[in-house]
Amino acid sequence: MKGFASFLSSRLASAALVLPLLAGCEEPKPEPLYAITTQMLAADEPNSYVIVTDKAEQAATLSLDNAIEVPGRALGVGVPKSGSLYVVTDANATVIRYSLTSSGTLEESGRVSFESKGVSSLGEYQNNFQFISETKAYFFDAIVPQVIIWNPKEMTVTGSIPLDSLAIPDTTLSFSGAPVLLENQIIMPVGWRQDSVASIIRKAGVVSVDTRTDKAIISTDDRCGYTHDAVVGPDGKVYIATEAYGAAVYRTQEGTAEPCLLKFDPQTHTFDPSFYKSLNELVGGGIAGALIHGPPGTAYVRVLDETLAPVYEGTHPRTVASGTGWQWWQLKLDTLTAARVPAFPSTTGSVFIYESENHLLYSEFAAGAASTTLHVLDDNGRSTVSLPGLSFSFLQLR
Repeated sequence: MKGFASFLSSRLASAALVLPLLAGCEEPKPEPLYAITTQMLAADEPNSYVIVTDKAEQAATLSLDNAIEVPGRALGVGVPKSGSLYVVTDANATVIRYSLTSSGTLEESGRVSFESKGVSSLGEYQNNFQFISETKAYFFDAIVPQVIIWNPKEMTVTGSIPLDSLAIPDTTLSFSGAPVLLENQIIMPVGWRQDSVASIIRKAGVVSVDTRTDKAIISTDDRCGYTHDAVVGPDGKVYIATEAYGAAVYRTQEGTAEPCLLKFDPQTHTFDPSFYKSLNELVGGGIAGALIHGPPGTAYVRVLDETLAPVYEGTHPRTVASGTGWQWWQLKLDTLTAARVPAFPSTTGSVFIYESENHLLYSEFAAGAASTTLHVLDDNGRSTVSLPGLSFSFLQLR
């Protein structure tokens, strides 16, 4: 990911000095183009739309005019600036590749089905798809469970990595939307929940995949649960935390494991048995969840402000997690001290981080799944584009 304001300023200043020297020597650089896939959930049968836009970093309202319609809840995934978008949906097991044309539109250029691997639905987060090279990509399938290996150039399935031990009876397995990518390794956090009783399982998990050998190592820890979020600390270790939904379950359901912070060694593939931090205690006793990439050596934690989003008896944890009363706190990973960042507006608990041409963006969902607004993470949450529906995926096409 790109750095924050100081890095961006120096990079832009350098570019400004170089551009006059190159005037007349090169063709103008094309404007960035983005694909934003949004899900419309109000109808009995959900459907989605892929919007191609040159807007991402400035205020704008996007419409569904000329968007590509997709059945079900869809995601748009791929390699940034590659000119290709792979569209998937929970309605079937088919990946559809779209290529960017010279006129700035998308046209279909290939299909592949994962049905042969027992898959009937594709989702749930954009980062469940990981692209390793031009000819190799992974899909982390939480239903079977397994990692499907496929070739995005030839649009073929080439293998799979079984993850049988992740299956727990009467629970829903969920891979993280924010894995950590290291050299030759993917660190994918895992969480388990029980949707029938709105509860989470007291178990933390990590799947470590060696991208050279396609071998996976599964590591678990029973001290807390729904540890979906991960960042790399200044010590090279991976810090893994309970996400906002897990914190909301703790607030609304008695006997649930408190939100926590654990430390994972990517070399030994083990959790540090001597390291355990209560997220709530790190923020002075509030209800805390999530761990979001911040400036070097830091991460953002979300803290529930019940003066903005009251919690009543019987409130469902999904309502709490999707409410707009979550503050932003910044956690220093070397000292494990946290402080509120008042410049950030309180937003919904669940956010997704995207990379645009010059910024990191995060999403905010409006009540009733009516719309999504993107905000600039490295500019105190300044809002940019808004669009109808819930958007869980964003990709820069060029």
